[in-house]
Amino acid sequence: MKRVLILHGWGGSDFPHWQSWLASELAKDYGCVSFLKFSDIDFPNKDVWLGELQAEVAAFAPDIVVCHSIANTLWFHLCNGGGIAEIEKLFLIAPPSFACNIKELGSFFPCPIPKKLYAKKALLVTSTNDPYMSQNEAVELQGRLGIEMMVLENAGHINTNSGYGAWQWILEEIKR
Repeated sequence: MKRVLILHGWGGSDFPHWQSWLASELAKDYGCVSFLKFSDIDFPNKDVWLGELQAEVAAFAPDIVVCHSIANTLWFHLCNGGGIAEIEKLFLIAPPSFACNIKELGSFFPCPIPKKLYAKKALLVTSTNDPYMSQNEAVELQGRLGIEMMVLENAGHINTNSGYGAWQWILEEIKR
């Protein structure tokens, strides 16, 4: 099985969030998974999180990276810095708007859209009613990144609050 790095967003992705479910499902089959818990999840600092991500990417050498929410923006910052090894697959799930004005996430913005994602294959997964990114913004982001996009109908922020605990689709995509 591939080495899978799971990156949570603001506030973490504790059980029953689909990311914690995914980590446990991968581990059940002796999968190689890192579910990195960033420091100070309620008041994140981009520079601190970026340092933690850089260290984990160097030590773990993932094949697949699964980002949720602000972790997408963090991945973009990592890519903008360059010098990382290319991965096989990248899942960008429910990124926040580039016009995000949430005080606790202020250090993550502005963030230039990266010219390179350091992934052989990338997929943007959005929702028609995500409170943190409109569908128009998602389409614009998809176009600027030049990657495929999957749109979920009325899936909110694709988190526990919108019914995403066990999410068989993402597990199957990773195992594929």
